[in-house]
Amino acid sequence: MRKLVALVALLALAIAAATVANYPGAVDITWQGWEIDTSVGVLAAALAILALAIWLLLSLVAATVRLPRRFRRNRRERRRRLGELALTHTMVALAAGDAPAALRQANRAETLLGASPLTLMLSAHVAQQEGDEAGARRRYLALLEAKEGAFLGLRGLIGQALRAGDRDEALGLAARARDLRPNAAWAFETLFALQTRARNWEEARETLAAAARRRLLPAARAEHQRGAILYELSRAAEHAGERRQALSLAASAHELMRDVAAPAVRHARLLIAEGRRRPARRVVEQAWQAAPHPDLAAVWAELGGGGSALELVPWFEKLAAHNPDSPESAVALAEAALAAQLWGEARRHLGRAVGAAPEAASRQLCLLMARVEESEHPGNGQARHWFDRALLAPPDPVYVCTRCGGTSAEWQALCGHCDGFDTLLWRIPAAAVPPAAPALADPTAQAPLLPLPNGLAPAGQSSR
Repeated sequence: MRKLVALVALLALAIAAATVANYPGAVDITWQGWEIDTSVGVLAAALAILALAIWLLLSLVAATVRLPRRFRRNRRERRRRLGELALTHTMVALAAGDAPAALRQANRAETLLGASPLTLMLSAHVAQQEGDEAGARRRYLALLEAKEGAFLGLRGLIGQALRAGDRDEALGLAARARDLRPNAAWAFETLFALQTRARNWEEARETLAAAARRRLLPAARAEHQRGAILYELSRAAEHAGERRQALSLAASAHELMRDVAAPAVRHARLLIAEGRRRPARRVVEQAWQAAPHPDLAAVWAELGGGGSALELVPWFEKLAAHNPDSPESAVALAEAALAAQLWGEARRHLGRAVGAAPEAASRQLCLLMARVEESEHPGNGQARHWFDRALLAPPDPVYVCTRCGGTSAEWQALCGHCDGFDTLLWRIPAAAVPPAAPALADPTAQAPLLPLPNGLAPAGQSSR
């Protein structure tokens, strides 16, 4: 474009020169006693030189006026380049594990670039590496003042609160982070984890509903965790003497958590307490189809009406018919037969359960077989064989936390070892001794706040 303009200007100049050459003429100027007599060409050249001189003078004045501003701009640009270089050196020092060098470079970057969100966040991280929690907190608080860095500041302060064991402060900060970024999955997971660990079930219920509406977690997982919250709310309502409310909440929890026996057990027991034995029977039958469990068998025995041991055998056959291939059905029938002294029936049912996994027969199955042998054929040595085998058999299924590996005799929404929410599964434990309970993770660390997967516990829980 500039070449085109220059070409047009030269063309116009050439045309003007040719015109003057073809039509030379004279110019006579008289002004204030002065008289100028010259040709048109000389006058045109003089005017051109005058215009050029004026343009050069104005350019010089403009450049002089712009000089301080240009100096400041160049100075800012130089400081920006040096500051970015200091940031790069800071990250390299952190990667190399050289905390003192990282601290020096972070301070230099903060001096050169000012209190920008990036420099404040990096300086806070370096301060934490050096153990300067006060310096890190000061920078996190400064981040709160910047619109672009407020979320980063809240995340850093939450990490500090968790390391200090101040969950109340962390909970308040997490609520602010969620309000600031309602679509951020990390903000939901952090707030939800803190609310459940504080057993603020109503608030956790609202947080989960809001996250489900924003599709921050899978629908199936949201439904399962809502069921776990309703289960705990049912326990709280029963403790407060609100039995009808407890029954309604237990029914809803059972609908949402078909793969866990505990809500069905609670639902059935509350129905029994209300004198509604037939609905309680239907609850146990439905639950046995999806999640057979010894606690359900105990409720079924209670629903048997206190009949004799012999009468309970056909009663348990009705329950087992709803899931005939389950090992729990075989065990329930064997125990009923043992109580009625029907050794052959007990042996048949136990043989079916042991035959399903002969090398992995549980301790309970081995002890039941020992009881059968000792009761039917005392002194033949078979009972001792089963007792010896029970010593080496895999442990019986219990509720195992998928997060920390801790075990529990009963299901509850929070693991008693690590406070993991909705993490208990009914299965054979991998180890007899649970590992140490992990602390709530630091959101400023490299690892995520919660085991996810938020994060939170796996949604699809199974009762076995």
